[in-house]
Amino acid sequence: MMKLNLKWQVLLAVLAIGLVVALVLLRQRPADVSGVVVSGVAPAADCGTPSPVSGGVFVEGMVGAPRFLNPLLSDPYPVDREIVDLLFDGLTRYDAEGNLVPALAESWSVSEDGRTVRFTLRPDAVWHDGEPVTAEDVAFTYSLMQDEAFPGLSGLKLLWQAVTIRQEDERTIVFELDEPYAPFLEATTRGILPAHHLEGVTAASLPEATINRQPVGTGPFMVAPDQDWQRTHRLRLLPNPDYWAGGTQIDAVEIRFYPDETSMLQALVDGELHGVNGISPVALPVAASIPDLRLFTSPAPRYSALLFNLTDSGFTGLQDVSVRQALAYGLDRDLLVDRVLNGQAVPLEGPYLPVSWAYNPVLLTPYATNLISATTRLDEAGWILPEGQTVRQQDETLFQVRLLALNQPTAQAVAAEIGRQWGEIGVAVLVETADSLTEFRQMLAERAFDVALVDIAPPVDPDLYDFWSQEAIVRGQNYAGWNHQRASEALEKGRQVWDVAERRPFYDTFLRFYMRELPALTLYQQVYTYGMSNSVHNAEIGLVVRPRDRFATFADWFLLFREATTDCE
Repeated sequence: MMKLNLKWQVLLAVLAIGLVVALVLLRQRPADVSGVVVSGVAPAADCGTPSPVSGGVFVEGMVGAPRFLNPLLSDPYPVDREIVDLLFDGLTRYDAEGNLVPALAESWSVSEDGRTVRFTLRPDAVWHDGEPVTAEDVAFTYSLMQDEAFPGLSGLKLLWQAVTIRQEDERTIVFELDEPYAPFLEATTRGILPAHHLEGVTAASLPEATINRQPVGTGPFMVAPDQDWQRTHRLRLLPNPDYWAGGTQIDAVEIRFYPDETSMLQALVDGELHGVNGISPVALPVAASIPDLRLFTSPAPRYSALLFNLTDSGFTGLQDVSVRQALAYGLDRDLLVDRVLNGQAVPLEGPYLPVSWAYNPVLLTPYATNLISATTRLDEAGWILPEGQTVRQQDETLFQVRLLALNQPTAQAVAAEIGRQWGEIGVAVLVETADSLTEFRQMLAERAFDVALVDIAPPVDPDLYDFWSQEAIVRGQNYAGWNHQRASEALEKGRQVWDVAERRPFYDTFLRFYMRELPALTLYQQVYTYGMSNSVHNAEIGLVVRPRDRFATFADWFLLFREATTDCE
């Protein structure tokens, strides 16, 4: 078993897997290259340096399949989000440090009253078909989300319906807000659609639009023409020459979709793939045993947590904060990470990732494992463990909770380990499984759980109003039903001022109440792992904050090379 001990400060760890047996690799020889050109693992450095030759297709495996290659419809679908990020740009984007920087926009400004935001587009921004990006494209994209019939996330509709959009000229777009709203800028990171490819398309008909299958964007890659990826389960992408100004040495990227991780890794072993995107922690030992495979790891911008159902539809014992604290103390997260995740996670406290400016370690209550504290709190709360019994009870009620988890190997393994650990302090756990993301979200919305194991990708802006406010109990994603007026007020005030220094005290206040009340228990920050064959040369993967980051150095990669003439003695 392989285990990495990761610290947050270590942004990248590269595992060098020994070269034992060469994989049967794809042979790619462009017809116009003379001389001896090969693909595969290059000779050792002391035998001469191989000379790169342009050509070849980089083949990547991914679990799942996309539905909508559309930035307005991709939110519920992980594979869609992965690919959309390669194809589309927003007005803005976040850099690796979490700073908002220009993308399609050249610049922007906020009025003194905080209610008007003006963007100026880059003069050189063009679509994959060569047409210029205009303010009309921006206005059209956001107007789709204002429509009552918009089929995407309801939160997007609510946001944009409160915004007046005004096109001043071909390069200037103005947004007028009802009131100051600092998280608005994060909304401008969403990809923009080309209006000239959506003539006659309405919000209601957007799911059936051709652009979902043959998208035209502005991102680093563009979809090759005449593909039926829904039938072939393969999607070929071409480097966007306007993005890769110096060109690339690889002609294309082909993404192949697999029903599960086992079949994807087998395809890698069989020489059908050069890379695999997102190896799960439970599959890591298998991946590590594959010869000629390098593993790149990076902290992922998401974490796993346990939501406690604090409403009457859940186990009522969880409404007692001391009970929730007992469950936190009764969980060994370091052991969980080591035993189930092969060390591929970083234990974490609180609702913010360490890169967020709202992350304040001074205010975080460390719920380190303490079985004495756990059992004492349960005893004091009236949950007694009768002699000879294994489950605590209060009067005639057994302490038995339903733990909701997605039907996915990592989630099921984590849920089982949580059940085992809580069982040691007299808490019985019944793991209930949702077979799909749709079913999982439905069960969360219906609060058909006592505790839920969730993956959370928090917004870069620390506004968590839609997750933890009182209003979000009914109209948002406060599935725990945490009803705390002062925490809710802090979140509301924090979004009404633009300056970070003015906002910070409100989020500190929210964080104090959150850690004191513990409506959810953060388990760990996840780690992203990418596997790449040694047949891909000069390839490195650094910090991956968004999906396209794995291709940050793509221009330097090569598959084909001319063999060096130096003899090896």
